[in-house]
Amino acid sequence: MVKRKKVAVIGGGISGLAAAKAFDEKGHRVVGFERSHDFGGVWELSRSYPGVQTQSPKDLYRFTDLPMPADYPEWPKGAQVHAYLHAYAAKHQLGRLFRMNARIVTMERRADGAPGWTLTIEEAGQQRREDFDFVALCTGQFSDKNMLSFPGQAAFEAGGGTVMHSSDYTDPEIAQGRDVVVLGGSKSATDLAVNAAQNGARSVTLVYRENVWRIPYFVGGINFKRLLYMRAQEQQFNTWGKSPVQRVVAALLKPLVWANFRGLETLLKAQLGLKKWDMVPDAPIEKTVSCSVPIVTPGLFEGFRDGTIRPVRGTFDHYGPGHVVLSTGETIPCDVAALAVGWKLGVPVIPDAYRQRLVDPDGQYRVYRLAVNPDLPDMGFVGFNSSFCTVLSAEMIANWLVRYADGQLAQQPSEAEMRANIDMMLAWKRTERPAAQVYGGLCSAPFHFRHFDELLADIGAGVRKRDNPLAEQFSYPDADSYGRYLASAPQYHAG
Repeated sequence: MVKRKKVAVIGGGISGLAAAKAFDEKGHRVVGFERSHDFGGVWELSRSYPGVQTQSPKDLYRFTDLPMPADYPEWPKGAQVHAYLHAYAAKHQLGRLFRMNARIVTMERRADGAPGWTLTIEEAGQQRREDFDFVALCTGQFSDKNMLSFPGQAAFEAGGGTVMHSSDYTDPEIAQGRDVVVLGGSKSATDLAVNAAQNGARSVTLVYRENVWRIPYFVGGINFKRLLYMRAQEQQFNTWGKSPVQRVVAALLKPLVWANFRGLETLLKAQLGLKKWDMVPDAPIEKTVSCSVPIVTPGLFEGFRDGTIRPVRGTFDHYGPGHVVLSTGETIPCDVAALAVGWKLGVPVIPDAYRQRLVDPDGQYRVYRLAVNPDLPDMGFVGFNSSFCTVLSAEMIANWLVRYADGQLAQQPSEAEMRANIDMMLAWKRTERPAAQVYGGLCSAPFHFRHFDELLADIGAGVRKRDNPLAEQFSYPDADSYGRYLASAPQYHAG
């Protein structure tokens, strides 16, 4: 019999909901902590900018046991995702497990010598301490805004200018009749630029550092999920842990792989007009695909063409009265500077001594299966495996993690095995696939199938692939199928 644990789940977004459900259904006592007033994480309504929608199609952005509503569009809007997460929480009665407006201040190993951690919790202005046997950290890699400062900002703001993080752009009226400059090249940056242009901005300028490959929702008229989310496509990237035979096969197929990706690049250049806007990336697409590859915001290139959005390569140098001066020396009118420069990577709640064992000096995370570290016992991470199918990825890791915590993996790794695997993965990222170092190496894209294969093998799933080999090889990950795979693993209950 597996001993029942008291488990802290930190975070009430996608990952926290997945973890709470996984540990609760195995019989553990789950206490969830969400620092805001509502479920949803990045999809909580007050944190979403206008017009935000998923980058992934709805049948990829879902839990295994709850499809998105049939009347949702292919790429749901933020409010729809928020409602979907509430529906999932209601289905599994997860609300009873969570404490809202509860912030974890610190965590430390239990002073009584028992396994687990003591959390310092802040609620209603008061702090208290509580012991847990296991902690699932589900806040994701990004929790604090990345705010860049440039000379002249104080005078710029004193003169009526506004500087804000992209997550604070929640009201389209901010842009009306004003000169808006968006700094950044991510999807959030292009979303804001399009929104400002469509909501009465006097001018909109998109300032970005480097050209990156952008993927439209439809590539040559075909939904990109049918082109890029395939096991067959994934196998063309330089994956980890290749055997000598696999390396020989890869070398033989290299000309065909090269031709495939050059064809994709040619199609993207023609469809988006990248040469016209001087936006053709220098690096080949197969070397750069990762979680940082943005999806094209509808209306972006149309805005370039009609002049409502102007792309400029560079960055800010300093602010001036009613303008910003770029690193190129160009002066651009500016009333609103929206900084879409992302979030700070880190897990500040973890004590420094443990964080040093988790993160290498170059910022790469030492995690096994993107979920645990042998030097951080009784703790795991859900949602650190960033991908193009975030919800399914979180659910898969959550199911793996509860079995790991209970010693119920079919292939329960030893500390030595975890360290060896971590070292192998880090060497692969640093030498063979630099693009895999994005987000501290916590991105599983474009290797979704390979990542899920490893998790399913670890938990002892009796079924791991679809019966139809063509569908398995040439179709995108199917959430219903992964639900069946998880159900085929040995079952148990803590008590």
